Amino acid sequence: MIRLPDPKPETLARRDAIVAGLSDIVPSTSLISDETRLKPYETDGLSAYRQMPLAVALPETTEQVAAVLRFCHQNGVRVVPRGAGTSLSGGALPMEDAVVVGMMKMNRILDINYPDRVATVQAGVTNIGITNAVAADGFFYAPDPSSQLACMIGGNVNMNSGGAHCLKYGVTANNLLGLKIVTIDGEILDIGGEHLDAAGYDWLGLLTGSEGMLAVVTEVTVRILRSPEGARAMLAAFTSNEIAGRCVDAIIASGIIPVALEFMDRPAIHACEAFAHAGYPLDAEAMLIIEVEGSVAEQDDLLEQLKAICQRFDPISLKVSQSAEESAAIWKGRKGAFGAIGRISPDYLCMDGTIPTSRLPEVLRRIGEMSDSYGLKVANIFHAGDGNLHPLIMFDANDPASFQKAEMFGADILKLCVEVGGCLTGEHGVGVEKRDLMPVQFAPHELAQQRAIKSAFDPDWLLNPSKVFPLIDPVAMAKAA
Repeated sequence: MIRLPDPKPETLARRDAIVAGLSDIVPSTSLISDETRLKPYETDGLSAYRQMPLAVALPETTEQVAAVLRFCHQNGVRVVPRGAGTSLSGGALPMEDAVVVGMMKMNRILDINYPDRVATVQAGVTNIGITNAVAADGFFYAPDPSSQLACMIGGNVNMNSGGAHCLKYGVTANNLLGLKIVTIDGEILDIGGEHLDAAGYDWLGLLTGSEGMLAVVTEVTVRILRSPEGARAMLAAFTSNEIAGRCVDAIIASGIIPVALEFMDRPAIHACEAFAHAGYPLDAEAMLIIEVEGSVAEQDDLLEQLKAICQRFDPISLKVSQSAEESAAIWKGRKGAFGAIGRISPDYLCMDGTIPTSRLPEVLRRIGEMSDSYGLKVANIFHAGDGNLHPLIMFDANDPASFQKAEMFGADILKLCVEVGGCLTGEHGVGVEKRDLMPVQFAPHELAQQRAIKSAFDPDWLLNPSKVFPLIDPVAMAKAA
């Protein structure tokens, strides 16, 4: 575990003045400054890194967010936006001289428009909360990160989150219609709306995945979809990771688009079976979860085609769920995978690179070789259909050498993703985890252009600084240029 330095004396001296200013903006119950209550905010899902923030503000309205940002801008105070803190890349990691602006109290469903199939919600509504709000009327919100019970839609926008069903329905960007945002100087802007395409430049495309560095999202308008008639999942077990990878490539090449196509290797299968008791094949080296949806006839037809493809790769077993309960058990194991791995390893790093699906067999083989080289176990659990890898590198955070090896192992995996034609991140974002690897993906002039966009929105680099880009002083660099 890396605990960053404690606040400098001059920073602490400013705290009282900053807290006093914020207390004029948000209620006292929405302002946190004592060390005990700040403790839960010192880290996010990348819990190996910790840093106590200066203070935490929990606004309840867009207007309060605007007032907080305006105050921070006028006083040169850095701001770290935060949702549920489920970021696995350190995207919500605070800074010792920064105010965390949490969206937890902005958790209302604002409007549901069934004729146009859209919903508008505050940024603090959970991912699953959107589906829960419309399920009784036969609708759902498609992106479904594994953390969907906790993660908030504002954070999903910031990281462009996906999920197991993004193979068919797409990630957040593909299901987003509008945003209400607040810039660092407190200006409130509406981007897009309840219509299919916004006029003018693609501001939604720019803001989605910007990791809280350009503006703070306070409201989100998403498309909601009609719930399918039904769905069934199939388990296909194989004798090696490479064979399972070739099967994935064959399924995608066939033109069939399952709703979900998930991969688990032997360590993941055993950990998840012990947790969920889903009937996973413990003699398999690799397993695919393949889900289809539609009418019963459509499901039967698609499953027959998929079984025929899988049988070309001599599976150990093929099992099709016969009930909603069986399908739920299959998904309980997959959705609980990260927690299940936590039962067999004191700590793990969850990587998030993407690759062309045709390179899956090669990449899985090379990850296995890296595992042997570093002497660290790895469990592979990922969205195989779109090549979004999530290798879980197991280590002991109390052993500095183990942690260092895990980080080096993870960096090598991400470099491999870029090498084979993929990229550094699929849905977790760059955060602090991958910022020093950005030059592996981007040339210096490309990084300079991205920094210029950041500076256009936030000239003083107050919003979520020290994320995404390798650490330099961007303001000083801009002045020197």
